[in-house]
Amino acid sequence: QVQLVESGGGLVQPGGSLRLSCAASGRIRSINAVTWYRQTPGKQREMVAGITSSSNTNYADSVKGRFTISRDNAKNTMYLQMNSLKPEDTAVYYCNAHIQIDSLVYSYWGQGTQVTVSS
Repeated sequence: QVQLVESGGGLVQPGGSLRLSCAASGRIRSINAVTWYRQTPGKQREMVAGITSSSNTNYADSVKGRFTISRDNAKNTMYLQMNSLKPEDTAVYYCNAHIQIDSLVYSYWGQGTQVTVSS
């Protein structure tokens, strides 16, 4: 079995920073593309940032220049560094990873971590 566990969410003031982590464990052969999403009540889940296995990245326009996605393949852990946070960044953040187990690739989701930006 494979698990994705997110951590690092919390309450932060506008302008502050948080770093989210997404740790994968289990029978992992490799982790391919990883994407961070966020969701607020009543809205669809939206893509925030993505990173490929070769560390190419892409970002939603709303977070470009403020958020940075990265990965540590040795630790099977992915990160989302969030700077200059705004109240509109408040959401539950989820990581999604495409993980190879033996010869097949599966999509896994973490349980989500709450980020609240408020004074």
